[in-house]
Amino acid sequence: MLQVSGTQLVTDGDMPVRLRGVGLGGWLNMENFITGYPANESSMRYAVRGVLGEERAELFFERLTTSFFTERDAELLAGMGMNCVRIPVNYRHWEADDRPFEIDRHGFRHLDRVIGLLGEHGIYSVIDLHALPGSQNQHWHSDNPTHVAAFWQHRHFQDRAVHLWENIADHYRDHPWVAGYNPVNEPGDLTGKVIGPFYDRLVKAVRAADPRHILFLDGNTYSTDFSIFREVYENTVFVMHDYALAGFAHGGPYPGHTRGEWCDRDELERTFAKRSRFQRETGTPLWVGEFGPVYTGDPAVDAQRLQILRDQLAIYDEQDAGWSLWTYKDVGLQGLVHASGPYLQRFGAFIAKKRRLGADRWGSTMEEAADVLAPLHALIETEFPAWEPYPWGARYQSDDLVRHILIAQALLPEYAELFRGLGDDELRALADSFLLERCVRREPLLDLLADNLKR
Repeated sequence: MLQVSGTQLVTDGDMPVRLRGVGLGGWLNMENFITGYPANESSMRYAVRGVLGEERAELFFERLTTSFFTERDAELLAGMGMNCVRIPVNYRHWEADDRPFEIDRHGFRHLDRVIGLLGEHGIYSVIDLHALPGSQNQHWHSDNPTHVAAFWQHRHFQDRAVHLWENIADHYRDHPWVAGYNPVNEPGDLTGKVIGPFYDRLVKAVRAADPRHILFLDGNTYSTDFSIFREVYENTVFVMHDYALAGFAHGGPYPGHTRGEWCDRDELERTFAKRSRFQRETGTPLWVGEFGPVYTGDPAVDAQRLQILRDQLAIYDEQDAGWSLWTYKDVGLQGLVHASGPYLQRFGAFIAKKRRLGADRWGSTMEEAADVLAPLHALIETEFPAWEPYPWGARYQSDDLVRHILIAQALLPEYAELFRGLGDDELRALADSFLLERCVRREPLLDLLADNLKR
């Protein structure tokens, strides 16, 4: 079982371990750009159930969850030299909103299966609660149908999160291949006043249930602000996220300018130094919980994106920082591998429509449908020049509200209708499109990572 020792993680035998691997996004916490649906997960599931009915929707989602990660996936990652998978999960696998505090033990079945598969191949798991009751941040990846992080406004949601973590920690307290717990992914406490006391409370509760596993704690404002920590907890990694501006969907050339900001290797290094200042000052391990560029399909642009990744990995190697690349598997934007076959045949045109409308926050260039939205942005800039909403300002907020909530939710019925009339075997075939043996491999990315992991 791993422990924190100064700036390193070590085994029981005092051997240092630098955790390097991927995030298993889109699996137990589904995301729109990863599996091709619009809006947020719970809204999507509701729409699909409306078309398929409860039993047949369960058949599809259960098969998808089984096919998305199998022993062959664990073999691939182990063969590349990875020793860690960060596993995002949604609280809804264990608890329903209409039955709070009632933990469904059945929710552990797939997590147990994959943690077991990874352990058999010498790979540690970090359990990451990516979606908390009430939503801990303002975006789709916390299964948030709005732009309000209500988790920080209601003690009820916080009580439920603590209770869930007590159960998760008790369940895995003796598991040697669980590296630890990442209890709150990318928190977005608008005030910055609730999160510190909440972490104090959560740490005590988890430690009471499981005193040995490492805690991986994200800073506020999407794992960038560590001033909220009132003490340095024992056996804890303070997790930073380190996305490069030029690596976003709206990123410019690399090296070059993106929306007026210069980005090159030196700037990547300066940004990493800034984001990791708290860890250096406190003498705690460096671990990047998320990072990684998105890809466009343009060979010249994608070569630049791979260079961003190559430069970031070199910086992490120089600093002895561990990392978890986002993300392993999807429908083509960012994954090491991506689905093909029946799923893309069925949903490919719909995914293209989402792309045309910029409906997915993570895949949007912020320029789609510019003829329609540009006047709105100009109006807001003119009429409300001082408006700077949390966390990233007026332009991002406007796009979130219009593109990624309004347009995305308007797309939900269209996505769900694509399931209508499908037989059980066809539903299974859709889900099985995510089996590794049926996926397309992004070979340049796989080669780059395998080469780095050999060092």
